[in-house]
Amino acid sequence: MRIQLLTHSYSPEHSPPQRRWTQFNRYFRSLDWDIDVITPVAHAPHGRRTLPKREAGRAFRRDTGRYGERILRVPFVWHRTTRLGRLLDHCFSAAASVAAGMMTRRPDAVVVTVPSLPILGAGYLVSRLRRVPLVVDMRDAWPDIARDARIVRGSAKGLTERAITAFQERAELVVTVTHGFAATLRERGLNNVATVVNGVDISVRELLPPPPENRDLLNVLYLGNHGESQRLDLVVRAAALARGYVRLTMVGHGVQRRELMKLAEELDAPVIFQGPAQRREVMEYYRDADTCVVSLRDDWKSFETTIPSKTYEVLAVGRHVTGIVRGEARYIVEESKAGDIVDSRPEAIAQLWMELHADRTRLLTGTNGRDWVHHNANLDALSAAYADLLRSVAAGRSE
Repeated sequence: MRIQLLTHSYSPEHSPPQRRWTQFNRYFRSLDWDIDVITPVAHAPHGRRTLPKREAGRAFRRDTGRYGERILRVPFVWHRTTRLGRLLDHCFSAAASVAAGMMTRRPDAVVVTVPSLPILGAGYLVSRLRRVPLVVDMRDAWPDIARDARIVRGSAKGLTERAITAFQERAELVVTVTHGFAATLRERGLNNVATVVNGVDISVRELLPPPPENRDLLNVLYLGNHGESQRLDLVVRAAALARGYVRLTMVGHGVQRRELMKLAEELDAPVIFQGPAQRREVMEYYRDADTCVVSLRDDWKSFETTIPSKTYEVLAVGRHVTGIVRGEARYIVEESKAGDIVDSRPEAIAQLWMELHADRTRLLTGTNGRDWVHHNANLDALSAAYADLLRSVAAGRSE
């Protein structure tokens, strides 16, 4: 098998698509498959290259990835971390990806990973120009999120939604990361839908010892994107209300980060902001945490079928989850018995944290989360399932 992957983010960047596809590509390479990755020069999350050229890559130069996959980089546009800046960057890189997609050997299938909408269009064009099947890895609930977030308005709104739906309909296969969104697509008449959830390789993910029996403050950790989807102002306000009981550490980057820092200063909230962390740093943050926040705003209907990718990681390392989620994500936290679900109100969140501070035995989730991941999000089983889907797509086109 020869697979061509188009993605807006890949190693050495640290992002949800990078984590998902580095893991899958490792498995595919173990099958001796040929993998060509088309991706921009590494420049996230700051919108500019911060790594040395030998690590970030150079435009239209081929490199070899960690597992022997071939990586062809495309140029990017320097931009600020705003919605418009990212959109312009993604459009430019997507256009370059079409050209790059014609510079490799003809694949058996083209895979494009979304939510970057411009790269979705690029993947469709490459698949049609090369006359091979298209697989859309739909990691978020598009076009539903575009509607909820009001990313496009007016006449452009309808055009964008129709374009996304058209790409989904014309793909040979649409792969979702939640069963709920797969059901939504089937209700809309799509028959070419399968689900491969996100997963964690627990063989290389340490199960951490339980947090200390006694601490002056409850150490709360949020690690991930600081964007509109997470509604993190609620978490900052909750920390302010629970002042004297908690210390909140927020690690990551995103378009809302400056506003959150300003809010924390105005409220004199006990919040420490840290930049994006690498793998070893991430584990140290988890090690020091008592509970980890998993959050999605509750006023976007599309998030009923969305699961933050960090959920699986928090479960795998054995930390208590403060779940400010609903729908499928809420079900996972409740079924795994690895945390508490709380309403999307600062008062409710603060009350939970004060209760956890008073009774730290509630933080002792044991192996509950890790056991759930082993049975439901085992990376090897997920990779094998994805490989079977890709084989079927390629075989269907060749018949």
